[in-house]
Amino acid sequence: MDTMKFLFRSVFKSGLKPRFQRLRRMHSAWTSFTSGRPALRWSFIGVFWLPTAIVFTKYFAVVKQVSGPSMQPTLNPNSSPLRDVVICDRYHAKVEPHYERGDIVTVWSPSDPQKLFIKRIIATAGDTVKTLPPYPDLEVRIPEGHVWVEGDERFNSDDSNIFGPVPISLIDAKLLYIIFPIERIGPVPARITVREDPPRGRAWRHDMAAIERQQWRESRVTKRSE
Repeated sequence: MDTMKFLFRSVFKSGLKPRFQRLRRMHSAWTSFTSGRPALRWSFIGVFWLPTAIVFTKYFAVVKQVSGPSMQPTLNPNSSPLRDVVICDRYHAKVEPHYERGDIVTVWSPSDPQKLFIKRIIATAGDTVKTLPPYPDLEVRIPEGHVWVEGDERFNSDDSNIFGPVPISLIDAKLLYIIFPIERIGPVPARITVREDPPRGRAWRHDMAAIERQQWRESRVTKRSE
């Protein structure tokens, strides 16, 4: 044990201690240099953290505000006067793409690259979908590398029934979590559900109508044979 202590002290004194001292001197010099220059200090901090923030928001996660009624009642329900704010997962959209039926995603419009929509994936490659007007064909088989997306509120949605199957390369992110308003904080649901024994009223009838639309939407999809 004494030998180990001797070796540790020898290494620390000969190698590590001077390095720590140099680091302390560099920190002291930096603090002294920037103490009277707050703008310079914040500039250096920005230079360091800005690329980190850019990489994080591009490849990992980003916060977005939901606009429009196309995903009601899942998002921006009539029961809430405020718009939903959500965390979006870009890692599983860009780095390791993986999608399932029911995922809610942000997707760039195939017809207008300036428009970013929030839609639900209802069919994946190999599935067959019974389409809705104005799509010209009654049925369409989803090609490889594509998905079929629709809004939960059918009559307020620009989706695949207008522009057809969407290349997965146009998917920007997957919605994960609602972080605002406070009373709506929680995971973004893959399915529309109603809690047990809810009070029967206008909100309940609205939710039940949404569930019926969900069942009808799912009935239009013939899943590919595994």
